[in-house]
Amino acid sequence: MSLRQFEYALAVAEAGSVTAAAELLHVAQPSVSQRIRGLERELGVELFARTPTGLVPTVVGRAFLREAEVVVSAARRARATARAGADQLVGELVVAVQMGFGTRQLPGALGALRRRFPRLEVTVFEEPSSAELERLGRRGVLDLALMAACEQTPDDAHHLGDEEFVVVLGAGHPRLAADRVELRELEGEPWVRFDRDSALDGVLLEVLRNNDLAPTTAARVSQTATAVRWAAHGLGVTLVPASAVPHGHEHLVRPVFPAVSQPVIAVLRHAAGPAETALLELLRKETWSEPVGRAQSWVAPPSTANSAPAV
Repeated sequence: MSLRQFEYALAVAEAGSVTAAAELLHVAQPSVSQRIRGLERELGVELFARTPTGLVPTVVGRAFLREAEVVVSAARRARATARAGADQLVGELVVAVQMGFGTRQLPGALGALRRRFPRLEVTVFEEPSSAELERLGRRGVLDLALMAACEQTPDDAHHLGDEEFVVVLGAGHPRLAADRVELRELEGEPWVRFDRDSALDGVLLEVLRNNDLAPTTAARVSQTATAVRWAAHGLGVTLVPASAVPHGHEHLVRPVFPAVSQPVIAVLRHAAGPAETALLELLRKETWSEPVGRAQSWVAPPSTANSAPAV
């Protein structure tokens, strides 16, 4: 088996057809077909089921693709490390962020990183599920992750600061007259919540329980920006990290009392390379919220799903 075969199989799984995969890879379609058939013959299994709508990974194929993704990611990192010089860094950097974290800080740090290493390709995605972040970390797919909690050694986990949570109210809401909203004053309000397995919904549930509030659900969404916009239109109130509030909605945001915050932890993969190390140093230079005073704050405790292994 070759690395190229792994890359072709991953492209077919992503695109859903040999034709689309060939376009992604910028190669001829027969080349992809031959590589996939050769790989299946070598393994003695069928990796993809041929259906009227395209190619779908089989059960065995899905298991193979999970391992192939790890191999391809490791190969890319190895190439990047080998090519890294004093003034140049190439390759791919994969960053995962717990949804809502670092929305204001990450673009600045990534911009500085790209100016320093213009040939470096950065892939960033938000992950709402702490369990999925943990799974990706265990598989060795991530170079750096931003999350609320981890079980790393001090060498691998770095506390950047704290993310304050704010409440978003609809235009004309009477609580906008105050500089800060007491959580107990939101009794009876419907909430715009997040997907059930998301870390943000876990924080909201803890806050509601600690303040004897009923979790009345107006709607569930997958993105913080959507939650803010729906709350702004009066569908319900919502609780989001302060940095995740889209521009133009700041006038509808208020801090809460007791204050709610979570630590922002940068977790590097084991044996971190020069790209992720450089990004960590740039993130340290960004402005992060200071820890909220202990006497009037409540730090959202991460659930067991928020604890992450080595990245």
